[in-house]
Amino acid sequence: MDLSHITWRKSRRSGNGPNCVEIAMADVHAADKREAEAEPLFLIRDSKNPDGAVLAFASAEWSAFISRIKSGEFDHLV
Repeated sequence: MDLSHITWRKSRRSGNGPNCVEIAMADVHAADKREAEAEPLFLIRDSKNPDGAVLAFASAEWSAFISRIKSGEFDHLV
């Protein structure tokens, strides 16, 4: 998938700290041309390495991930 047109954003709360991620939403319709079955993808990348790996989540996966973050499930990893 061509990510050159993607607009990435970082949380306003991230400040200038070293541990930031950026998120974006990709329109799969434009990428795949299969409009009937496509849905947006939620993307995450390391802001320090914008040319590195990108994680992609479907809508249901993104919702589950955010719910788990909000519940504190990953707090012990910090």
